[in-house]
Amino acid sequence: MEQRSIDYVPLAERHGKVWHLWPVWFSGDAHLATVATGVVGIALGGSFAWMALAVILGCAFGTFFMAFHSTQGPQLGLPQMIQSRPQFGYFGALLVWGVALIAYIGFNAFNQILAAQTAHTLYGFDSKRTIMLGFTLVSLILAVVGYDLIHVAQRWTAYILIAALILFTGAVAVRAPLSPALLAWGEFPTVSFLAQFFAAASYQMSWSMYVSDYSRYLPRSVGASASFWWTYVGAIIGGAWTMLVGTVAAALYPKTELATALAGVADGAIPGFGKPLLLCFLLGLVTVTALNFYGASLTLLSVIDSLRSGRPTLMKRMTTLLFAAIAATAIAIAASEDFVEQFGAFLAVLLYLFTPWTAINLVDFYWVRRGHYSVREIFNAHGMYGRWNWRGLMAYGVGFVTMIPFFSTPLYTGPIAAALGGADIAMLVGLPVSAAVYIVACRSLDTDQDRRLASAADIGLDPDAPQSGS
Repeated sequence: MEQRSIDYVPLAERHGKVWHLWPVWFSGDAHLATVATGVVGIALGGSFAWMALAVILGCAFGTFFMAFHSTQGPQLGLPQMIQSRPQFGYFGALLVWGVALIAYIGFNAFNQILAAQTAHTLYGFDSKRTIMLGFTLVSLILAVVGYDLIHVAQRWTAYILIAALILFTGAVAVRAPLSPALLAWGEFPTVSFLAQFFAAASYQMSWSMYVSDYSRYLPRSVGASASFWWTYVGAIIGGAWTMLVGTVAAALYPKTELATALAGVADGAIPGFGKPLLLCFLLGLVTVTALNFYGASLTLLSVIDSLRSGRPTLMKRMTTLLFAAIAATAIAIAASEDFVEQFGAFLAVLLYLFTPWTAINLVDFYWVRRGHYSVREIFNAHGMYGRWNWRGLMAYGVGFVTMIPFFSTPLYTGPIAAALGGADIAMLVGLPVSAAVYIVACRSLDTDQDRRLASAADIGLDPDAPQSGS
C-alpha cells in the first residue's frame, strides 16, 4: 500500500519505466465516459463525417497540453496540483484546487451513472444505487492501494481494451459499414463541429490536473521528450479511438441510450459481442474512476495542508478518498436522466476553468522558471513563493474574464458566441491571453535570484539518492 501522497518522492524511491505511461493514459481514455464524449456533436445534429474529424482534431489539440504536464512529474517528484503553489501562492493555489475537486467529483458522478446504465443494459439490473455503490467500492480499493497497483491495473486493462477495440473496429468496417449518406460531408456544421472539437479537447486537457501524479515516481533521468511522447501516444490513441466508437454508435442509433446503442452496433457487427464489449468498457470505467478518486484525495490533502500543515498520513488519504466517494455518489443518485446534454455542459465548464490554469502552469514551468523549483519552499507557508502570488491570480482572472463573451453553454451564451451562431471558441482566447498576461507580469520577477533561492533551499533534499541521480 502506497505510503506517500502529496509529499515529495525521493530519488532513492523512484522506479518504473517511461513506457509505463502509455497504458495508463490509453486505459484512462478507453471507457464509457470517453465514448459519451464522442456523442456530443451528433446530439447537436452534426453529421458523422464532420464529427469524426472534430473528435480527432480535438483530441490531438487537447492531448498536446496534457502531455506537457506529464513531463513535470519526474522532474519534481510531486503531484500535479501541489505544483500550482509557485504560480498562485501557498493559499492562492486553493483556487485551482477547488476547480480540480469539481472536476474529479463531477467525472466520477457521471461514471457512476454510466455504470448503472451499463449494468441495466447487460443484466437488467434496476437498483441504480446498489450498482453505483458496488462500482465505487471496487474503484476505491484500487485508489487506496495506490500508485503501483493503479499502474498494473491500467496495463492489463489496456491489453484487454486494445483487443476488444480491434475486434469491434474490424467487424464494423467489414460487416456493418456506414452508408454513403452517413459518410457524406455536406455543409460544414459550425456550431456542432466546434462543440465536438472543444468537448474532445477539454476532455483530454482535463487530464492535465493530475497527469504527473502517475509519472512522479519515475527516475529524474527520464527525459522530457520520452515522457511527453509516451503520454501523448497513449492518450490520443485511447481517446480518439474510443470517442469515435461513440460517434459511430450515436450516428447509427441517434435516439437510443448510449450503452444500448453501443451494444446494438457491436451485436450488428458480431452477434453476441455487445455485452462483452460493454463489459470491457465498464472495466476501463472502474480503473479510471480509481484514478479520479486518487487525484481527488491528493487535492483534498493539498487543501488540508494549506489550512493546517501536517504529515499526510495513510489515514488522512483514506478519509479524503471516502469523502470524494460520498460526494460523487450523492451527485450521481440525484442526477437527472438527460445524461448526454449534462455531460456536454460539464465538459464546457471544465474547459473554461482549466484553460487559464493550463496556460499559466506550462508557461511558468517551461518559460519563466524553466523547471527550477524548491520542493521544500512549496511546502513552506512563509516561503519564497508567498501566500498569494498576484502574478498567477491576475493572469487567471484576466484570462477567464476575457473568455466570458465567448462562452456557449445551455446556461449562458456570451455576446460574441451568439454572434457566431453559438460557436464556442473560448479556449482559443483564454490560452494565449492567460499566458501573455503571466509572462508580462513575470518580467518583474528576478528569475536568477529565484533559482538561487530554490537551489539553496533544497540542499540535502536527497541525501540517500544514488550517485547516478536515478
